[in-house]
Amino acid sequence: MNVHAHHLPVSDRGNSRLRGELLSGELLAQYTTWGVGGPARQLYRPADIDDLAVFLADLPATEPLFWLGLGSNLLVRDGGFAGTVVLTAGLLSGLAVTNGNRVHAEAGVACPKVARFSGRQDLHGAEFLAGIPGTLGGALAMNAGAFGGETWDIVRRVETLSRQGQRQWRNPTDYRVGYRSVEGPADEYFIAAELELEAGAGKQAAARVRELLRRRNETQPIGLRSCGSVFRNPPGDHAARLIEACDLKGERIGGAVVSEKHANFIINQGRASASDIEALIRRVAKTVQARFDICLQAEVRIIGEPAGEGEGA
Repeated sequence: MNVHAHHLPVSDRGNSRLRGELLSGELLAQYTTWGVGGPARQLYRPADIDDLAVFLADLPATEPLFWLGLGSNLLVRDGGFAGTVVLTAGLLSGLAVTNGNRVHAEAGVACPKVARFSGRQDLHGAEFLAGIPGTLGGALAMNAGAFGGETWDIVRRVETLSRQGQRQWRNPTDYRVGYRSVEGPADEYFIAAELELEAGAGKQAAARVRELLRRRNETQPIGLRSCGSVFRNPPGDHAARLIEACDLKGERIGGAVVSEKHANFIINQGRASASDIEALIRRVAKTVQARFDICLQAEVRIIGEPAGEGEGA
């Protein structure tokens, strides 16, 4: 796999209708908050949703496909991803109020931006989104939560795009939603959501967002390379408490280290590889399992091939 990205004119794919940008061999490290990860076989930056629909309809049905937002909650292995990555951050960026107390947000909008926008529109109920470091699309896919709120608590309906390029609106009843878990129709991807909020108390909502961001900055290693929380909280407990009780703060493999500030964060201190991080995730889980007989489940999504299993290693 070529680790040096080069641009392919879209006409090279035999589809002159495409208006986006297609990159080959693009290193994914630059698109993830951990700053690690090998190359994608190809990466597509769609011009808009209509352009993305055309692109998807033209992809072979067997082509591995991954949607990438802000790159939080994601570990791309060092060997890269032998498929197509669709980049949504900064592209699916629409944000508007509809029907008075509903917010229409596209999947590439950062969650904190949705929280701040809602408060400015004199709406409350979305404040917890300020604590989620990814895009709304990623939050919808995993039912991300923070500060006691969960994404699907405020979802009225979602717009999806199928692998065949078909757009449609779906209701929450079309999905099985749980803690950090969403199961729905296969080969459909979230491109937007309509959020139902409460009218009024916008100033209080804005103040709450500022307070939640302040609390997050005090308790989490903001500004350092992490993915957000690594593990799900087990029922009735907190992953960070269990990890700290095992004296794992500061535990290190290569350039990857368990944060001293918040034990459920793993920091890339500059030279970590994806394999360093993945090995540290396994070590933390194994240690907690041995000490407490609790099996921590990783919240972070791990994709791609280890180094050495592709030419991109």
